[in-house]
Amino acid sequence: MNASIIFILLILLMLTGMPISISLGLTVLTFLFTMTQVPIESVALKLFTGIEKFEIMAIPFFILAGNFLTHGGVARRMIRFASSMIGHWHGGLGLAGVMACALFAAVSGSSPATVVAIGSVILPAMVKQGFPNKFGAGILTTSGSLGILIPPSIAMVMYSVSTNTSVGAMFIAGVVPGLMLAAALGFTTWFIARKNSYPRLPKASWGERWTAFRESVWGLLLIVVVMGGIYSGVFTPTEAAAMAAVYAFIVAVFIYKDLPLKRLPKVLLDSASMSAMLLYIITNAVLFSFLMTSEGVPQAMADWMINQGFGPVAFLLVVNVLLLLAGNVMEPSSIILILAPILFPVAVKLGIDPIHFGILIVVNMEVGMCHPPVGLNLYVASGITKMGISELTVAVMPWLLTMLGFLLLVTYVPAISLWLPNLLMK
Repeated sequence: MNASIIFILLILLMLTGMPISISLGLTVLTFLFTMTQVPIESVALKLFTGIEKFEIMAIPFFILAGNFLTHGGVARRMIRFASSMIGHWHGGLGLAGVMACALFAAVSGSSPATVVAIGSVILPAMVKQGFPNKFGAGILTTSGSLGILIPPSIAMVMYSVSTNTSVGAMFIAGVVPGLMLAAALGFTTWFIARKNSYPRLPKASWGERWTAFRESVWGLLLIVVVMGGIYSGVFTPTEAAAMAAVYAFIVAVFIYKDLPLKRLPKVLLDSASMSAMLLYIITNAVLFSFLMTSEGVPQAMADWMINQGFGPVAFLLVVNVLLLLAGNVMEPSSIILILAPILFPVAVKLGIDPIHFGILIVVNMEVGMCHPPVGLNLYVASGITKMGISELTVAVMPWLLTMLGFLLLVTYVPAISLWLPNLLMK
């Protein structure tokens, strides 16, 4: 009964158009003041203790690193490298876009940043070469979502914080699924391009490829700095995020010299603004999670599902449907912070690996970013392509269906997520 009241109150507040973070906070305070005996001091204490986790500091650092790279010409060099490698295949520039998104995802940690950085450079080039606008828009909207699956990933940090799972293990678990999804999106792009005889680029010589690689190598080395540093034990994921921000600053300002110092305050301000927004959502979500736990909602849900005879297969199907429905009305960070603490105890009780469960949630978030009404990547891509949301929704459909097929594969083949962590962490 209490759980029903909590969720009805939350949904009603969200339907008024109130920001999700404020809806969460008001739901908690209304319930605590009127229906429980929980001391209000514990709420104030939870507000502070909820966000004092060391891992949360990784979020603003990864945002800052991504913004330095977005403004620092790294995307343009990655596109040139990707084009030199696979541009001569069917739909060359489109395939280069998928590959460039995968590379940029490995240094940014953010899907919208990936869409903006790669899309603003490659979409005009694709239209100029004769590709339909909707083809390029479909590729960039969906491939940009790789930003939260290929590590480092802000969404993975949020999952780890809300479930006390290892950030490092989550990062390494995202590598294989990320590469597989990039390959699946690339195959869909190639198939459509071949079917419609879309343009191809001239085949680049090995000399041109080497030149393109040499120009992009400073950006690509960030992957080595972050992942190599974490798995060699040199620093923690949070320290890796700080190193990534410093390295991205040096590359953008002093090596590539694409980011003048006079634009630095704007980049810092944008990063601070986005970090503050996410941290405010986290704070209120921590309160919501505290309320759920104090009312025994996760435990009651776990007991109910087990009593109903739900096994891992049925539970994972329910989770996918629930997360995809949530993706219709909320953005990823809110979904993870609200639902992960509720669903996680049930998953553990059913014997589902926490890392596998985390990757499943992240892939669901990717799908949610690419479909209406609140798909963040759709709105970002709409701003770049000047296409309406309904037109863009039709354009992304072939790649979105590919992502849904991949979601089923990740859900029921845990080895995709767990093989590499098991191999490296023995």
